[in-house]
Amino acid sequence: MKKTLLRGAFGVIALSLATLATAQVKPEEQIKYRQAGYSFMSWNMGKIKANVEGEYNAKQVEAAANAIAGIANSGMGALYGPGTDKDIGNVKTRVKPEFFDPKNGENIGKLATDFTAAANELAKVAATGDKAAVQKAFGQTGETCKACHDKYRMDE
Repeated sequence: MKKTLLRGAFGVIALSLATLATAQVKPEEQIKYRQAGYSFMSWNMGKIKANVEGEYNAKQVEAAANAIAGIANSGMGALYGPGTDKDIGNVKTRVKPEFFDPKNGENIGKLATDFTAAANELAKVAATGDKAAVQKAFGQTGETCKACHDKYRMDE
């Protein structure tokens, strides 16, 4: 019970700090930062994929999984602030307008929670070095990414 309360309090504090920090970041910078985060995450997902499909390097997988979990827990939701729902000059976004519709907030929150839980599980499993378990957790993490992309990301 204490852990749950502590985590909840930490989450509120982290979100508050992220919101304050974001208030000082221009919308076009928010788009660039979130794209950089997702690109870094994609690169790390690629490293895990290469390992589970080829020669398995447990340390490389663990490092990549920890990076993904770090991004998932970083408060990137704060980078979807006002004005980031459309292209700004030469800064393009692929987020569908529906993402910013307040009536979709609960669904988006669930997608984000599911992704974070899957990324944390992937990091936990990667620490064991068990390739089969990593393959399963990696697939589940990928599915959570796909669930959001299918609904809220425009094609290129």
